[in-house]
Amino acid sequence: MAERPDDLERLIHETLEELGWDADASLVAERVRRLDVGLPVEDEFTVLCSWLGKCDLIHKLDQHQMPKESKQRYQVPDMLAHFSTQNDARPVLIEVKSKANQTLSFRPDYFEKLNNYANMLGSPLLIAWKFHSLWILFEARHMKKAKANFNIRFDAALKENLLGVLVGDIAYKIGAGAGVHLKFQKEELFAVDENGDEKQETWKMRVSEVVFTSQTGEHLTDVSSDIQSLFTTWDLETHESHYDDHIWVRNTASGEGMQFAHGALVRLLDWQKPQGQRMSWRREARKEKLDTIENFRAAVRKALDLKVVQYLFDIQPHSFPDFLSVKQR
Repeated sequence: MAERPDDLERLIHETLEELGWDADASLVAERVRRLDVGLPVEDEFTVLCSWLGKCDLIHKLDQHQMPKESKQRYQVPDMLAHFSTQNDARPVLIEVKSKANQTLSFRPDYFEKLNNYANMLGSPLLIAWKFHSLWILFEARHMKKAKANFNIRFDAALKENLLGVLVGDIAYKIGAGAGVHLKFQKEELFAVDENGDEKQETWKMRVSEVVFTSQTGEHLTDVSSDIQSLFTTWDLETHESHYDDHIWVRNTASGEGMQFAHGALVRLLDWQKPQGQRMSWRREARKEKLDTIENFRAAVRKALDLKVVQYLFDIQPHSFPDFLSVKQR
């Protein structure tokens, strides 16, 4: 059963104001459902900015602008935000896009209207781009005019990514061999199925031991819940060792790949949800506090000391905006 929105009454009232108080019940129900789903990309970006730890304020901007003629000159961006890494009180404006193409493209009139709005407020204009599951954040000035539109390729935008220095994102790598090992004790044999030379046994088992190891194979003691949760953010390889009275299931990192904190957040939240339940970024955004690792950077640093994490990367852009604090440069 779907979870009841905590602001259901407001959603219903907003729907009736829009559709009319004598609207068909099925239309009202569908509109309320769509409002509850919200704008997942914008909500996701809001949640990850808040969680990464450098955000003072972020909120959506109401884009119902007046007078009507203003639309010929101004385009209101999706969000306004301020981060503790900035060197003044000016907020930044953020336009959010989700595109799987290698090139992000804006029409000249659309791009000009966004910049007109930003110039009127004297605020920097940033573009948040979700490319598949990867987020990047860059200054709009890096988009260049091609034949008609203003474009930027993903590789160029990635070089100017501000998600780390401005918002607090990091990248990390769990070392090869670090992992979680579960010992399952066989307690009762339920059934034996034989098919030719193959035999399959069904046992009642219990987890009798849990062992965490570093990349050097060292058994770790007193592993905090935050470090344990880090393993859920990584693709671990599973190997089984079978014995007469028990089975060891070893889940270890291969040493391949790299993960960003913002990608880890998705996995951490998915891990807590029942299988098949969809992520509602709007509902996550309305929570006072996410039920997951509170200080992700601190958890990764601690895991680095324990030799669970092999590398931690603070990724910097090729060019630093003038609104970033000197200490970030």
